[in-house]
Amino acid sequence: MQKKQLRKEQALEYHSKGRPGKIEVVPTKEAKTQRDLSLAYSPGVAEPCKEIHKNVEEIYKYTAKGNLVAVITNGTAVLGLGDIGAEASKPVMEGKGVLFKIFADIDVFDIEINEKDPEKFVQIVKALEPTFGAVNLEDIKAPECFYIEAALREKLKIPVMHDDQHGTAIISSAALLNALEIQKKKIDKVRFVVSGAGAAAMACVKLYVALGARPENFILFDKDGVLHIDRTDLDDEKRKFAVQKNDWTLEKAMKDADVFLGLSVGNLVTPEMVRSMARRPIVFAMANPDPEITYDAATAAREDIIMATGRSDYPNQVNNVLGFPFIFRGALDVRATQINEAMKLAAVKALAELTKTPVPDIVNMAYNEKNILFGPTYIIPKPLDPRLLSTVAPAVARAAIESGVAQHQIDNWEAYAIELNRRLGLDNQLMRVMSTKARLNPKRVVFAEADNVKILKVAQLLYDEGIAYPMLLGDERKIRHIAASNQIDLEGMPVINPYNDEYEDQRRRFGEIFFQKRQRRGFNKYEAYKRMRERLYFGCMMVETGEADAMISGLTKNYPDTIRPALQIIGTEDGVKKIAGMYLLLTKRGPLFLADTTVNFNPTAEELADITLLVAREVQNFNLTPRVALLSYSNFGTSDSPEARLVAEAREIVKKKEPGLIVDGEMQASVALNNDILRENYPFSELVDQEVNTLVFPNLAAGNIAYNLLKEVGGADAIGPILLGLKKPVHVLQLGSTVRQIYNMALVAIVDAQIKCKSTSEEEARKAPWWKRARH
Repeated sequence: MQKKQLRKEQALEYHSKGRPGKIEVVPTKEAKTQRDLSLAYSPGVAEPCKEIHKNVEEIYKYTAKGNLVAVITNGTAVLGLGDIGAEASKPVMEGKGVLFKIFADIDVFDIEINEKDPEKFVQIVKALEPTFGAVNLEDIKAPECFYIEAALREKLKIPVMHDDQHGTAIISSAALLNALEIQKKKIDKVRFVVSGAGAAAMACVKLYVALGARPENFILFDKDGVLHIDRTDLDDEKRKFAVQKNDWTLEKAMKDADVFLGLSVGNLVTPEMVRSMARRPIVFAMANPDPEITYDAATAAREDIIMATGRSDYPNQVNNVLGFPFIFRGALDVRATQINEAMKLAAVKALAELTKTPVPDIVNMAYNEKNILFGPTYIIPKPLDPRLLSTVAPAVARAAIESGVAQHQIDNWEAYAIELNRRLGLDNQLMRVMSTKARLNPKRVVFAEADNVKILKVAQLLYDEGIAYPMLLGDERKIRHIAASNQIDLEGMPVINPYNDEYEDQRRRFGEIFFQKRQRRGFNKYEAYKRMRERLYFGCMMVETGEADAMISGLTKNYPDTIRPALQIIGTEDGVKKIAGMYLLLTKRGPLFLADTTVNFNPTAEELADITLLVAREVQNFNLTPRVALLSYSNFGTSDSPEARLVAEAREIVKKKEPGLIVDGEMQASVALNNDILRENYPFSELVDQEVNTLVFPNLAAGNIAYNLLKEVGGADAIGPILLGLKKPVHVLQLGSTVRQIYNMALVAIVDAQIKCKSTSEEEARKAPWWKRARH
């Protein structure tokens, strides 16, 4: 299945639905009472104002300046769009702000300036200096961007970086160092060919020289041809790399070259050019969206090549998100006055070294690999690597201190790394990891209630993004009418109506299988066949027979009616006596897994222990270490009631069956989620200094009430209910699920199917029609 371009309607809806745009300002202090307001504004606000007036450095103590970055542009060089103006560039700048926040917990104000004159632009930005801790220049065209950055770095006492230049340079430099090491080449000996001489390309070349490359070993090309000494349009920086003769062509230059760097236009380099390069060549083709030569064409041309692109669907993606959030984080945390060459080089070396260390399981899981290892297809870290923040930011901060541009010292680097990891709750990358993993091995997902516009929107998203092969159950005329009315494209997705005569043979086959399963459990042959006209039963049978990999239902059905067919047809895993239900809540502190919230009303101690083991195993499937609290109204025997004793007994049973599982109870939720209280009052607990991520409730009422409160009042994003203990993936939606919740549920179902489906070989899957593919 080819990944399609994002659809216009989806992009516009994403940016416009609910609160328009992608960012908002959130207060960090209480502002509920009259006293709070008096402290926040008049008269209390006068006190920090007076302190800052006495000593301007106190602004970092009393305001958000130290964690606030300005993303500033005039919209003259927006990637792929060109000079579209300040207003039209705002969605891009908001998007950059989102990346700053989710990867490094840096707050952003995006500022779009309607000014193309470089000197006036510099004056405007300089006047904004009191507000911000740093400035990220973005999408400003060359050559003005060079002057603007240089002038602002000279005039401002806060860090300034034009990420379009230096971000690409830093990431590609890290990749280059590792590629040279693997190819056994020295940077001062290799010959470079560079296609493109814009801001990013020149920043790359200059940084390569700072790492040891020799200027005379470069041949650069721009849209007017080779850079040579007789050209009158070259500035001083480009003239340093100009060659003596003007007869160079790209084809001629590529012969015996060691490294090709492309930051120009797509499909410029041919396989013949790659074959003409020196032994063990390095090709960085980073034009967007189409590289100068495709990954497949380049690797087919040379077996000894190391290849990188800007694309996420191939190895070695040069992506600026590996750099800028963490570089600014380190600069802000030591209050650096600039981002200098030493800090950039520190980021390069930190990224290069990180690539050589063992990759965490969560990264292997995200990219569907057993063990990602340093080598030709892994020369830079993956964007989802949770270690980036605590690796790159400290390296940049240390370089700022050592180079004399830091105004704040860090004495305890170990504590600083821990603080960085806690900033985001790194487990909140979970759904990005799930999405990446699902995309690498898509599965066939049956949607039993396809006559619903939300389901059809999700189906289109999954198909377009190459995450799943949706199979739609329901009346085809009705489904296609809903799709057409809402501009939803169902091309490539089968629509199946189990009620229609054309599926008579399939119904009979399914009915016979179902009758064999239930013939002594209340079903006669006629009833077994009749059930196969119902979408829930038909869909479950598709999963059971391997004609689909997972099913999602329940958007418009009662919960018991939804899970009954799954239990009757698919049944429980070996050793599982009862299924259980779990919700995943994405909270600001990280993911919380809650069980049982949907199935078992009043479990016994033995059943509660089984539920605990089921949910712990599911958490491990997310590549997280389960840290489980068994909840009650009692704390470790403070109540001797039967309910409290039942929970304590369940914990004893769990520890006998799984001694290594981190689990404790009975305990109140406030104790489980507050380590200070737990450490002070119950230092014996094995949950002390552990971040609890799994809550097991004593009964269905407690679990369901807590889940709904957290979702509605706490603002947590909910995924579920996720059924635990079934042999094959059938998952149930909550009534009224949103498109995003259904989409997330589909990701869970796909990853669940990847784990549970034992299937045909990869070769067989590749040769099969699409609806039979992806059976892992």
